Amino acid sequence: MRASLTDEQKKEMIRKQHAGRSSQSQGKKKSSSGKGGSGKSRQVKSSAPPTKKKVSSGGTKKKKHAGSSAGQHISTSAPIHPSATPPPLPEHSVASAVVAASGVTAPMPAAPTVPLPHGAEPSAPITIEKSGEEPDQGLEPTPTPEPARQGFWARLFGPQKTYQYLSPSVRAAIDRAPVKRSRWKYIVVHNSGTREGNARVFDIYHRRVRHMQNGLAYHFVIGDGHGSGDGQVEVGDRWKRQINGGHVASDYLNDIALGICLVGDFNRDQPTRAQVGALEELIPYLRNRVGKSQGRQAIVHAHKEINPRPTDCPGDHFPYGWLHAKFGNAR
Repeated sequence: MRASLTDEQKKEMIRKQHAGRSSQSQGKKKSSSGKGGSGKSRQVKSSAPPTKKKVSSGGTKKKKHAGSSAGQHISTSAPIHPSATPPPLPEHSVASAVVAASGVTAPMPAAPTVPLPHGAEPSAPITIEKSGEEPDQGLEPTPTPEPARQGFWARLFGPQKTYQYLSPSVRAAIDRAPVKRSRWKYIVVHNSGTREGNARVFDIYHRRVRHMQNGLAYHFVIGDGHGSGDGQVEVGDRWKRQINGGHVASDYLNDIALGICLVGDFNRDQPTRAQVGALEELIPYLRNRVGKSQGRQAIVHAHKEINPRPTDCPGDHFPYGWLHAKFGNAR
């Protein structure tokens, strides 16, 4: 039989048992916190009111907002759509910008060259000074009528020159005009493009339709028998007043070129024999009346040979070869 324990021994045993239980409960608490502590913390985190971690979550939101605002900033500076990107400048615009930046003046493109018909070559051009107004050189002397040759002088020098188409009244109108020396350097031949007409009809058309203040664009008109006599020479107001023509696409050329218009459409017809005869008399008379410029007579051209813009005037059936051979413009 075991001896009975004293009161002191019983108290010691109860204390030890109590201490062992306490240590066991603490060990269980540690193991339970190690296994499910995170889960408990998550549960607490989700159920608890906002904590520091929640604040850090708010900080994340701020970061996202800052990122979106940065994205908005980038999107405003970048093109909204590829089609909104401005296209590259044309080559001539870029060249113009470079020229403007460098201060160098770009040369103007040359006017298109209209070839002479039938392989003809133009004569050397007259030099035209365009740096300023040409000095006034006075007037060409008014021609005096030649006395009629009779008897011995007529047999020696031949009879006085006669005109078939230049009537005395036409020659008198040409002679009376106050012609400045060296002003008229060219004589330009046109066709009207119509099968009938005269100086009065063309004058009305040029005033009312073309709105030309000075009317008839030509200095002379040669009729074809439809509206005026066949080969009849009409003197225009521009010659009588000695003002610029309106027959060439150049203001400067109009101021130094006389215009002669033959009535007719020479893309369909040929000029009449009388028109060619009248032109053969009129051109030399005008050359003599206007005098020489730089030692040369006025140069004769068909409209298409001198006009800065392409034109078919005076037409495909005009006798260019005759004009060049007769008046020495081109060979």
